[in-house]
Amino acid sequence: MHILVVNPNTTASMTKTIAAAARAAASPSTVIEAVTSAMGPASIEGYYDEALAVPGLLAEIARGERAGAAAAVIACFDDTGLDAARAMAAIPVIGICEAALSLASFLARRFSVVTMSERSLVPITELVRRYGMEPRARVRALGVPVLDLEDRSSDAVAALRGEITRALKEDHAEAIVLGCAGMADLAAALQGEFGIPVVDGVGAAVKQAEALVTLGLSTGKRGAYARPAPKPYTGLLAGFGIEDKAVA
Repeated sequence: MHILVVNPNTTASMTKTIAAAARAAASPSTVIEAVTSAMGPASIEGYYDEALAVPGLLAEIARGERAGAAAAVIACFDDTGLDAARAMAAIPVIGICEAALSLASFLARRFSVVTMSERSLVPITELVRRYGMEPRARVRALGVPVLDLEDRSSDAVAALRGEITRALKEDHAEAIVLGCAGMADLAAALQGEFGIPVVDGVGAAVKQAEALVTLGLSTGKRGAYARPAPKPYTGLLAGFGIEDKAVA
């Protein structure tokens, strides 16, 4: 089984972290192809970054599907471009936020999502609501830039530990969801340290992608996720017109 994992930001070092987590979660027979978007922001923190990351993400998913990927994972906790990717692709596409929240719901009645930037607080809270988890989950932000995770001399990991401590006390959390793909390599250590389930969305998404492929299931193509109507696109997006077959 070939699963494509796309980092929709352009920071290759973060893709390495994501790839390691994906491969650790995958079955031995699953081939993980982890790629970095060729265009877009260095990190995704809020609506503006998210919007500008979508074209590069879609291009990578289209390329991976043509190359034979059986499923794709979007490795950003904002579930960047998820609906557009599901409409475009014939293969299953999994967002790590939706995957992590659904997995956490199997493990705990109450859980806290800990993300990085304050700019991501509202978008992720809206995803929690969309996925029906609002009564069970609270979203917290460290107020620390995402790229600080790439700098081991920063206080990002210490801030994360402090926020988890507060979530356990103030939210009465029974599990923690790591709200950033760049945190993927921290899940096991944090779980051991705090003695509660700590869910990494990258691993959760890979296992759910494997399950869908094994069951022969893919995205429904009636209604919301129907194939986009053929039409020309112009300017910088000229290559994205479905009639051009660039991302078909």
